[in-house]
Amino acid sequence: MLVYTANKMDFMDDVRSNIIETKILDAFKRHLGHSTSESEIASWKNSMMYMSQILVDGGIPNDAGVSIEYKLPQTSKRIDFILTGKGENKGNTAIIIELKQWAEAKATKKDGIVSTYIGRSEREVNHPSYQAWVYSALLEDFNEAVQQENILLKPCTYLHNCISDEAINNHFYDEYTGKAPAFLRKDAKRLTEFIKQHVKYGDTDNIMYRIDNGKIRPSKNLADKLESLLNGNQEFLMIDDQKIVYETAIDLSNKSTVKDKNVLIVQGGPGTGKSVVAVNLLVEFTKRQLLAQYVTKNSAPRDVYASKLIGSFKRSHINNLFKGSGSYTESEANIFDVLIVDEAHRLNEKSGMFQNLGENQVKEIIASSKFSVFFLDEDQRVTMRDIGENDEIKKWAIKLGARVHELELQSQFRCNGSDGYLAWVDNSLQIKKTANETLEGIIYDFKVFDSPNELRDAIFRRNRLNNKARLVAGYCLEWISKNDASLKDITIKEHNFAM
Repeated sequence: MLVYTANKMDFMDDVRSNIIETKILDAFKRHLGHSTSESEIASWKNSMMYMSQILVDGGIPNDAGVSIEYKLPQTSKRIDFILTGKGENKGNTAIIIELKQWAEAKATKKDGIVSTYIGRSEREVNHPSYQAWVYSALLEDFNEAVQQENILLKPCTYLHNCISDEAINNHFYDEYTGKAPAFLRKDAKRLTEFIKQHVKYGDTDNIMYRIDNGKIRPSKNLADKLESLLNGNQEFLMIDDQKIVYETAIDLSNKSTVKDKNVLIVQGGPGTGKSVVAVNLLVEFTKRQLLAQYVTKNSAPRDVYASKLIGSFKRSHINNLFKGSGSYTESEANIFDVLIVDEAHRLNEKSGMFQNLGENQVKEIIASSKFSVFFLDEDQRVTMRDIGENDEIKKWAIKLGARVHELELQSQFRCNGSDGYLAWVDNSLQIKKTANETLEGIIYDFKVFDSPNELRDAIFRRNRLNNKARLVAGYCLEWISKNDASLKDITIKEHNFAM
């Protein structure tokens, strides 16, 4: 979304007239529907004065385009400053400039992370070159105009108050400063030369309007990378009814439109391969250049599958494919072709850190997409806030005019870890048949103790290793200390046990 746009001459006049921050704020309110902080308004006034000094050079064409606070589609992120025009060969070019008012920064040992003083305290934040490069990569990966019209994107960052090179241009960050050069206070002339090198002629093609109106879809390059990483990976091979679910979802995606929405609910217990099918679908939809995202409430599943798919290229290229379930509170209706919701049983009603955003995550996911797939296991709901039930999904699908389709995954893989243990418990107690008939290969011990004292002592011994062992008491015993803190929580007299 374009907020402030002008050509170089008009931008310079707005700065000289001391009205630039007012114009940006007016446009900001008009386009985004709300105001912003006094500190951000002050930063506009300060940073735009420095940018006007950079652009005053006569070698930068007066009809070059200036865009300020461009909001990236599907995100809450905004690009500080973009200069558009034509390069030496008359090709369309957009220079992305991330502006920082930092006086200093410190290097860290974390990839693409520095620390600086923000909001009255020192915090770890993205290196500004990394930030500028990621914004550029997002446009390259998801903006059809950039892809089809071969618009050249040149990211960089300008820290106009920062004097020392020690952190920002530390060799540790060479990978990112090589992609998006960092210019400091002393580098004003170098930044001007960088701009002149890439924008030699004015913007006669309304480049930013073309980008802003470009269809959002994954690039062929991104799709090819994902597909190549998935191919031959044994972890993602599908069997039996997993293939049925996969093909059904592909078929429904072909039939789904704004006026003919579909919802597919897929039920399955631990080890049935819900996540395997979900990731295969994400890759296939991306290959077909459909706008699709993999959605979970918790970050752990997203991080695991993102890391498995990333392989040889940076996480930033595909982070926009993996989202939290609270990401759709302000999404446009039907903006996504497909949303694939894994662990849908963990969806909540409200979103945000304080559970104060949005109305209902199920509703928002269905409303935001033409086709949505919900993978769930109702037995794995954990808290009272978990609302991901079959009936809840059906209710919202019907209210939003979507057809509901239901399938079940029964084919079992042996799985390790907590899922494997849960599957073994289900199989052992004959709750449901699973592939985990024994505990072989599962990194869990199962023991029955004759005495609670023996159990306690075993747990205490475990705790000497890493302090991660716990005793959990169920509701089978009376909670005698609930209203009297002086009593022990649990007392078993016949074993002379109390805790």
